[in-house]
Amino acid sequence: MSATLILAPGRERSVMRRHPWVFAGSVDRLEGRARPGDTVLVQAANGRVLGRAAYSPASQIRARMWTFDDVSVDDAFFRRTVSRAVEQRRELPELAAEFGPAGGVRLLHGESDGLPGVITDRYGDVIVLQITSAGGEKWRLSIADALVRATGLTRVFERSDSDVRALEGLEPRCGWLVGDGDAPFPVIAEHGVNIEVDVAGGHKTGFYLDQRDNRRLCGELSAGRRVLNCFCYTGGFSLHALAGGAQSVLSIDSSGPALETARRNLSHNPALDSARADWLEADVFQALRTFRAEGRKFDLIVLDPPKFAPSAAHARSAARAYKDINLLGFRLLAPGGLLMTYSCSGGVDPDFFQKIVADAAADAGVSAQVLRRLAAGADHPVGLAFPEGEYLKGLLLRLC
Repeated sequence: MSATLILAPGRERSVMRRHPWVFAGSVDRLEGRARPGDTVLVQAANGRVLGRAAYSPASQIRARMWTFDDVSVDDAFFRRTVSRAVEQRRELPELAAEFGPAGGVRLLHGESDGLPGVITDRYGDVIVLQITSAGGEKWRLSIADALVRATGLTRVFERSDSDVRALEGLEPRCGWLVGDGDAPFPVIAEHGVNIEVDVAGGHKTGFYLDQRDNRRLCGELSAGRRVLNCFCYTGGFSLHALAGGAQSVLSIDSSGPALETARRNLSHNPALDSARADWLEADVFQALRTFRAEGRKFDLIVLDPPKFAPSAAHARSAARAYKDINLLGFRLLAPGGLLMTYSCSGGVDPDFFQKIVADAAADAGVSAQVLRRLAAGADHPVGLAFPEGEYLKGLLLRLC
């Protein structure tokens, strides 16, 4: 019989509103015994059953809700949940191409798909599974089996090597979970652009699928423009800018290996004019200051920096870095130029991010318009009760 997690009086409100996290401070006691990842019954202080959750004694998030009903959490539960998530994406016309042999699509998006701490991306014929929670760890083989059943694919590579696993008391793990082969480098086709994905060693699960639609938009805006892509990683925005007819594309990243992959990605697209592409290994902040001193200008600038604020507690300190990079971006834009600026920090909400960017524009002495608010694609849904899932936010701005 499973253990029961009893919440302190008055601390059941967020769970009743279907938020999936139960923090340690909300717990009164655990009745029975539970090991990390075990499923526990969650009850309010008055005895009301709130659902079932994965127990994690090492984490400040003491339990993550699998279900808000009193149903069994077993192999069948994961088959149903995974199948539903995959089919919901198949039904969306905008994602139809991503289920083809060279597609790239997020299949499972953690809490927003009812699977806390479980992320899954598909790159061609390879499924990449990343687990960051004790509950996901306990059920990893069942989840992998459910993914194979739901997709018909037979290779699952595990990238459970994120630093956040330490908060759950978990060791990193990386390697084949289902099937085998050499470290895979599948090449996906994204809106007509071919991109190589290092699923074994690349960032996150190998690539940033969340920016798919924004990269296409960048291409649509690039015709005849001088484009600067900052924190370019493996060149996704750069390739789309070239495909869109950019006059020139300068891409900057501090990682030499990432730039090498970016150059290979360009070679996977022989129709693109490599003479219009330049790659610079440098600290982006310093490079932009140098460009400003040289009086250089660009017509379209992409700012897609790494996560400056891993949590809300870091938001204020991260604000300075976001402001500095956007201030430099505004000063390098030509009159009427466009700025695509992003934050992937979950601790920085969209309103706060817009305020930071507005302060940067004011300090730069420019006026700008918001043309569009940008976010992740439809394969990265955000649960209405889980606003923390909206980690990627962006703005498309134009100098007035």
